[in-house]
Amino acid sequence: MSVACDIAVLGAGPAGMAAATEAARRGARVVLLDEYPAPGGQAHRAAPPGFRMPADSDRRAGDRLRHALALSGAELRLGHRVWDLAGGPPAQAGISRPFRIASLGPQGPAALEARALILCPGAQERIIPFPGWTLPGVIGLAAASILLKAQGVLPGRRAVVAGVGPLLLAVAARVMKAGAELAAVVDLAGPAEWQAALPALASRPDLLMRGLAWRARLASRSVAVLRAHRVLAAEGGRVLERVRVAPLSGGAPEEFDCDALCIGHGLVPATEAARCLGAAHCYAPRDGGWVPVLDKDGRSSVPLLYVAGDAGSLRGAAAAPASGRLAALAALADLGRLPPRRHARARLGPALAHAHAVRPGAAMAAMMALRPALLDGIAPETVVCRCEGVTRRDIEQAIGAGAREMNQLGRFTRCGTGPCQGRLCGEAAAELLAGRVGGRERAGFLTTHPPLRPVPIEMLLGEPAPADTAPVLAPA
Repeated sequence: MSVACDIAVLGAGPAGMAAATEAARRGARVVLLDEYPAPGGQAHRAAPPGFRMPADSDRRAGDRLRHALALSGAELRLGHRVWDLAGGPPAQAGISRPFRIASLGPQGPAALEARALILCPGAQERIIPFPGWTLPGVIGLAAASILLKAQGVLPGRRAVVAGVGPLLLAVAARVMKAGAELAAVVDLAGPAEWQAALPALASRPDLLMRGLAWRARLASRSVAVLRAHRVLAAEGGRVLERVRVAPLSGGAPEEFDCDALCIGHGLVPATEAARCLGAAHCYAPRDGGWVPVLDKDGRSSVPLLYVAGDAGSLRGAAAAPASGRLAALAALADLGRLPPRRHARARLGPALAHAHAVRPGAAMAAMMALRPALLDGIAPETVVCRCEGVTRRDIEQAIGAGAREMNQLGRFTRCGTGPCQGRLCGEAAAELLAGRVGGRERAGFLTTHPPLRPVPIEMLLGEPAPADTAPVLAPA
């Protein structure tokens, strides 16, 4: 059954929680949807029921946002996986049509109609394939962070932590604090890059001091920190046994025995929802890659559709709440619920907070720009698309056969057409294609189709199949 609301917010991370709180406390009927059982997102992830995790700055910041949200009057639809988005007002002025949101929740399929929609899906991790990246024991930095922050689970007993960006040092420090041995930290960024980022990081002394504390913890344990290095390969029999690393500029490799490799090559904005609704996008490497075209308050090219947080540009968790509040105030103004003068006054505080918080996030986004050496290291036989088993050789052959943009590449190879819908392979495949066709703008991006997330068809139909029922095969 469809339920109407003034504003729907998709994603309960820091931007989504702040947007829903701001709009609801100003009298709008707000529905906040998220697929996880508790609000918080990646940055402020709440522990599952029954788990008691030690408090830290991230958890305390998340608790403040959760407390404000609980008092706001916003309706929470948690455990709801949004799988389709449609509707919305067309570009012509004076035409009103609600957004339609289909989700799958604990009680089955649900539908929602909203006059305005704020998208806050955050960012997704980028991992550029390398030999051995599919071995058990290799895990993304974001996944390792979830294990450590939400459940206190170690990714392994002896770990190598590799990649770039703020998650690198955070995961390394948490792995060590949780009791695992840290074999090495492999940082794509060199000393000069960190030196260049210091003025921006100094604008947020709290974040800078946290990073320095992480570095001091590594130094106190004599952990090898290799700067301007990359992972060449993960090796082992049936599971990970060792990792080979080398300088980005070339040179002799080093080996580290380990049973876990936590790795990430930066973040990219999660744009599938905005693309599904036809919002205009542009390619902006310093903002994370493909990003929606937005005004200063998060308005997209689609009327009454807004984007906040890292889904609009990579600026980090510290800037996300202010971004969410700006989008909520813009939605209230555009719906006629906040007069122009009141809107102008109300946005001053969030705008100042956002301007203060974006500098360190922008510096980290610049540091997470893709290194060409990572693409050069993808061997022809390396699997790029794990869902469909597509290798670099398959991609190069498809390009040679005439694939000139991402949708063509998907049709030629099935790369990006599996359950992850290109979230794992899309960046690497697009970069390989862009190198042959003249840039990411020409390569484009995969067209987004529902379901936005995999959902069991029997649950959508309301006919759950018994677990012990064998599948019925089509006749030969």
